[in-house]
This record gives sequence, structure tokens and C-alpha cells, in this order.
Amino acid sequence: MSQDSTNGPVETRKLAARRRREIVAVLLFSGGPIFESSIPLSVFGIDRQDAGVPRYRLLVCAGEDGPLRTTGGLQLSAPFGLEAISRAGTVVVPAWRSITQPPPTAALDALRRAHEEGARVIGLCTGAFVLAAAGLLDGRPATTHWMYAPTLAKRYPAVHVDPRELFVDDGDILTSAGTAAGIDLCLHVVRTDHGAEAAGALARRLVVPPRRGNGQETGGHPRHLDRSLPEEIGADPLAEVVAWALEHLHEQFDVETLAARAYMSRRTFDRRFRSLTGSAPLQWLITQRVLQAQRLLETSDYSVDEVAGRCGFRSPVALRGHFRRQLGASPAAYRAAYRARRPDGSEGADGAEGALRLSQMHVGHPGTEPGTAGGPGAAGGSRPDPGREPRDQRPVPGHREHRDPREQREHRPDPGKPESDVYAPRLPGQRGRGPG
Repeated sequence: MSQDSTNGPVETRKLAARRRREIVAVLLFSGGPIFESSIPLSVFGIDRQDAGVPRYRLLVCAGEDGPLRTTGGLQLSAPFGLEAISRAGTVVVPAWRSITQPPPTAALDALRRAHEEGARVIGLCTGAFVLAAAGLLDGRPATTHWMYAPTLAKRYPAVHVDPRELFVDDGDILTSAGTAAGIDLCLHVVRTDHGAEAAGALARRLVVPPRRGNGQETGGHPRHLDRSLPEEIGADPLAEVVAWALEHLHEQFDVETLAARAYMSRRTFDRRFRSLTGSAPLQWLITQRVLQAQRLLETSDYSVDEVAGRCGFRSPVALRGHFRRQLGASPAAYRAAYRARRPDGSEGADGAEGALRLSQMHVGHPGTEPGTAGGPGAAGGSRPDPGREPRDQRPVPGHREHRDPREQREHRPDPGKPESDVYAPRLPGQRGRGPG
């Protein structure tokens, strides 16, 4: 049994007699990116028994009729077809070629059959879209590349999408975030099957960390937010409201203002916005303000107090609280770390090249927003009292911001208590994120 953090215990089916635990099938499609596809091939397909890594038997299967061509134009010839999946105890789907295209029906049927017969099914990056199309993620927690998480949440509302997770192990269904997270998940599978020593030996061969978490994924640098919206929003009437909000982040307005501009009630606006983006409007607005603050910290010499005012926060304390929850560092610590990486102070379009990024579209379980514990960020929440700071932007009692309001020292989290929004794996039995 494994514990689903949303729906309680998840039943693990007994593996069918004809399937073998040591057999791993990797399902390839035409148009798939070669790097993501090569990750499970490298982890499970090379004999490294001399280094103490137990051997798997790899079956590379074509998910559709060939020839299979990668995004770089290379032509692949898979030695097996879908029928070979019937022998596998683990089935891996690397990144899917296009989130707008439905996967082949025969491949979806094979995945459903494998799951019904007790096989472990894994989706790397946008491979989660294939698992979702097969109905395997319904009612389960899952993750995918942060850029596509809002689309996954919108298209498959029964899936509990969280782009902040490095990977999610829900027992017999596992999903990972972006490219590098696919390596982490495959190492986690080896660790689950054969222990930490075998996974560590494999990690040394691959020259990658054996386990990431608590900020290690960015090499100790602060995480970076990026602007991302579902592709479909451009043709939607709410696009004009979203554009207005992005242009007026320096002003103090709330979701009621956005609903009025859309000529909708607050409840209708919340429902419509969530269905379009996969996120509640309040959380989206807060994160856009944090994103704007991040940019000002990178490109200006404004004080933290001035940055807070220019991003629409009612107080510097509100900025500090939300900034730390979403980026894992205080504004002052983020600026210091950013400038340490850029001693010349030059500006960059990305701000943190090579860093794994966290989508500003935080998509969580229905009715609950990250960092708010199901509070006013949920759809249909109450309107803030006009005479006081909204609850979502008031300081949290006991928060580090109260103990060090001027942020003269870089935040050092308690080693026994990881930050609540650290980008890390979710494992069976965990309720929320942790160091893995």
C-alpha cells in the first residue's frame, strides 16, 4: 500500500504472472525529444553490474507505426512493438511530442492494461499527458514541466497537478517535472527497487547528485519564477483582464476589481479563471506581484520597501512573506545571491540561466492554494475587509520575517524543518513536500 496525500490509501495491484519486475519497457513515439527519451534508456538499459548496480532488462517499444523521428530529425527503429509491454513490470513514457495532440489509442490501451495487471507506470515531463489521457492520473497527485502544468490541470481537472514537485511517487503511478527531474525519478526507482547504495553507485556513474531537494536542484541558487499562461488564453475574453492586471501590478487592486472589469460576479470570475488557467485568480495575482518584485530586485537598486510599493503589496512584510514562500529565500537574500552570480551587475533576459524554474501558475488541489492552507486563495473566497490588509498579505505570526525584519543576514532554514515550498519530490505516504 502507498499513501496518496489527497485521497488516502492507494491499492497496489499484484503483478500479473507473465510480467517481470526486472523488465522495463520504454514507450517511444515519433516526434519525441531525444534527450528525454534517452534518460530511461541510459538508466535502465546499460549493464553496470561492475559498479554494483543491479541490471534491468530494457525493452524499447514503438508506441506507433514507424519510422520514429526525433525532434532533431534523427530516425529511430525500436526493436519491439506494443505487444512487448505485456512482459514489463515497469513502463516508462518519456516526454510526449505535443501537449495539443492526443496519443495513439492503441498505446493508451496498452498502458491501461499494464496498470490493471500491476505494472508500475511512469511519465517523465510531458509524458504525464499520455498517462492522463489514459485515465491513469484521475484522482491522483502528479507533476509535469512547470510550463505545461496549467494546461494539464485545465484539460484533466480530475488530476491534482502540482508543478512545484520535483517528482511524485504515488505507488504504481509516478510522474516527474522537467528534463533533469526525469533523471531524479529514474534514480528514485532504482533506490526503491535496490536501495540507496545501488542508486548512489548509479548516480556516480552518471555524475549527478544521488538525491536532490531542499534547494539542491539549483546548485544553491534561489529559484526563479517565469511568466507562463496556457496557450488557449489568447483567444479567451479574460485575456484582456489578464493583460490589464499585468500592466497595473504597481497599483493596489484585488480580485474583485478584476471580476468587475470582466463584468462578472466574484464567484463566476473565480470559476471561469480557474477553468481557464488551472489556478485561482488570487494566487495568480500574488505570484505575478512576486514575479515583478523578483525582476526589480535583479535590475534595480530600489530598497525592499520600495520594491514592495512598486509591486502592489500593502506592506514590505507582505512582500517578504509571499516572496519567501514562493522562492524559498527572502528578497534581500535573493538579490545578494543573484548579484553574486553576476558580479558585473549586468541584466539578463532569464535572470538565472540554467536554473530550474517554478511556474507562477501554482496549481494545487481544488479549493486549496499553495501557502494559504485553503484560506482566502480558494475560489469563491470572501472579499477582504476594506479597512485592513487582506489576509493573504498579512504577516504570518511566528514567521522569520518578524524575527529579522530588515533581513541583514541570509535566511538559514532550520535543518530539521525544510521550507514549506521547497521544490522537492513527493513520495508515498507524504502529505506535502519534503526533502525526499
